[in-house]
Amino acid sequence: MPLLTGALIAVIAQQFQAFSIYIVYHTRSRSRMPQKGTLFVSCLATFLNALLLFLLSFNLSYAGDVLAQITGRLAKTEITQGDFQQEKHLKILRKPLISTGSFTYHQTKGVIWKTLTPVASLLLMNDARLLTAQGELAVPAAFGKVFKAMLGGDLNQLSDGFSITGSDQKTSWQIELKPKDEQLKKIINSIVLSGDNELRLLEIQETGGNISQIKFDKITHPTKLTSEQEADFEHLSP
Repeated sequence: MPLLTGALIAVIAQQFQAFSIYIVYHTRSRSRMPQKGTLFVSCLATFLNALLLFLLSFNLSYAGDVLAQITGRLAKTEITQGDFQQEKHLKILRKPLISTGSFTYHQTKGVIWKTLTPVASLLLMNDARLLTAQGELAVPAAFGKVFKAMLGGDLNQLSDGFSITGSDQKTSWQIELKPKDEQLKKIINSIVLSGDNELRLLEIQETGGNISQIKFDKITHPTKLTSEQEADFEHLSP
């Protein structure tokens, strides 16, 4: 089922719910309606509500199936590393801001996000902490799980913090995440992930209209960290 179909189900469900409320309201307000007509309208409202529940449960079930299929395709190792190119599209600028660098993911230690151009910087993150040169920032729990889930190949972790729709093709997959966390909703409208046996593209659409696209390349899975990576992760230790 493509993303469009999932969205269509949601729209249909909303319309059915609105229509059923309308029916119940008019059934109660028209005391002179014949008994048979009242019974028919009440039955129709019940049917529409039942159909609404079916559509919503089907969509949730399908999202779980898609996540399971995609997760089964992804490489799952303790360490994942590679290069990235990020394009930041700001509403106030005609051309995107482009940066490049490298990343390292470790299953228990977190993520090293090292920007090399145009300005060198280092970002360290795990489930609860985010460290930059400017200091430490609090990380919403749902967002902290995103990098761990997408780089660690375990997308099932995302279902608690996000509403999910997606599609799984023979050679590629794509999922869209809508945050449930109220704090995260103020910043991010949606996150789109796509790839094959690895994550290849991450797109973040912010509530203000800015869009970040991150492409991943040269992905490898070494058996151990370098001494430099170990030193970087030490900064995240309690």
